[in-house]
Amino acid sequence: MKLGFLTACLPGRSLAEIVGWAATNGFEALEVAAWPALGDRPFTASHIDVDDLDRGGAERILALFDRPGLTLSSLAFYDNNLHPDPDERAAINRHVQACIDAAALLGCPTVGTFLGRDPGKPVAENLREAEKVFPPLVDRAGERGVKLIIENCVMEGWHPDGYPGNLAYSPELWEWMFSLGLYLNYDPSHLVWMGIDPVAALRPYVDRVAHAQAKDIELFPEKRTRYGWPGRAVERPDAWDVGWWRYRVPGLGQVDWRRLVDTLYEGGFDGVLSVEHEDPVWGGTEERIETGLRVAHRTLRPLIVA
Repeated sequence: MKLGFLTACLPGRSLAEIVGWAATNGFEALEVAAWPALGDRPFTASHIDVDDLDRGGAERILALFDRPGLTLSSLAFYDNNLHPDPDERAAINRHVQACIDAAALLGCPTVGTFLGRDPGKPVAENLREAEKVFPPLVDRAGERGVKLIIENCVMEGWHPDGYPGNLAYSPELWEWMFSLGLYLNYDPSHLVWMGIDPVAALRPYVDRVAHAQAKDIELFPEKRTRYGWPGRAVERPDAWDVGWWRYRVPGLGQVDWRRLVDTLYEGGFDGVLSVEHEDPVWGGTEERIETGLRVAHRTLRPLIVA
């Protein structure tokens, strides 16, 4: 197992700068943000332009990683592949295809994305839509030696009432998506606030985890008593502010990382555990983000066999 991080937390830095910092600070891998260049959504970045990547560009990127001995673990483009607007959905699906092609050029084993959801339709109808959208993407990935991985993020901010906006939030849905040939980019933090034990949920499915993310979470039960599970309702100017929990870097929340890493090892996982830094306490400036990444490294490094 190797320890890495998702580059989206440093959107203003070049890939070369991030590679240098990661190697200097003891990380072994990077999950590289590959969103389209346009847009200003939070926690996204464009550190590899997959649309214009050719063999020469791929060789330059690989040389960048080879010098310090880092692993390029995944290309990250997390967006709504079931978007209700057909043109937007088609554009997102095309970008996933471009990420798959780029991953093949780079020898990168995985491409990460979301299932997503049309919030105007019930879950059952969305699943039938996904059964049309994803098989061509899975086939394209398989032909190029790449695994398409889905993060189990709830994406509650995509739904007008704070309900799940990405239909990969529970083991029941994992089993369904595995039947489509998809793999899991496992993140324990999302399970905690949904009331699911992240270790018990993981144990039967380690063989379908092609990549894992390390993000922690801090719960405030007294606030949940006021708002309920979906979060703030009367006043919620920020769709992502549920009001009773927040993400933290590993070691500052309630995930039991010792048990979780042990479960990954016991199940035979030998991939990358990638820190996804969305901690508001250690955010805001690049210096604070770096500190947050160091806290995560200090927490996880002793648990991972070098």
